[in-house]
Amino acid sequence: MPHPQMKVRAVIFDLDETLIEEETSNDASAVTAADIAVARHGVDRVALLTALRMRSRELFLSGPMIDYCRDIGISAREALWGSFTGDDSSVVQLRNWMPTYRMHSWTGALEEVGIDDPALAAELAEFFAIDRSRRHVVFAESEQVLHELKKKFRLALITNGAPDIQGTKIDGSNLASFFETIIISGDHGFGKPDLRIFQLALERLKVAPHEAVMIGDSLNRDIAGARDAGIGTIWINRYKRTLSVSHPVPDIELTDLRDLPKLLIPAH
Repeated sequence: MPHPQMKVRAVIFDLDETLIEEETSNDASAVTAADIAVARHGVDRVALLTALRMRSRELFLSGPMIDYCRDIGISAREALWGSFTGDDSSVVQLRNWMPTYRMHSWTGALEEVGIDDPALAAELAEFFAIDRSRRHVVFAESEQVLHELKKKFRLALITNGAPDIQGTKIDGSNLASFFETIIISGDHGFGKPDLRIFQLALERLKVAPHEAVMIGDSLNRDIAGARDAGIGTIWINRYKRTLSVSHPVPDIELTDLRDLPKLLIPAH
């Protein structure tokens, strides 16, 4: 069944898992770091990575900065590599907690597979942070689609997260030049699905809600937030997730970005 076309003046994009690969980049860096432990101690790589994911998440959720991280949109895995630069008191607190968080995450993961080696934990923590900060994979169709849309529409980017992390991703993926405005939640103290971040984008683009469409992979943040702001929604469901009755229903669902230029018509 063909998708309906939408008449808009502006297209607002999410970043992670919409334009760039987030989880696969995290996985690749974690595997590369884990291989150091495999070479050193012959540990089971899968077991170590499973332990790292569980231990880091546990520490993150019970840590002192969980409320701030939820508000801004910082994940447990991002906390393993971000620099968290800036003078905001919450960012300073987060930055000060990071060495402890990372050390305990890697120490705990190694202990889970029978290795008591704090020096190795410190080495892996540093290696992962450096490797992940350099790894930026753009989905195959992203640049071409943005290039086509930029000819006809005003483009914006709204992304949740810490300014240095999201800024590193944007710079590393070379996508900044496509957008008239880029809004990072950590710069403002609130993130998607908060209405204010969508309203800020509309103000900067000088368009009404019905003249814009939000493109994103998160039903709860991108789709629900944009819908509440009166903005049209297109859900990018790359991993073929199933909608439940509790999920917000997008106007259109796509498995990638390729069909976007055909579905969007300039409104004059």
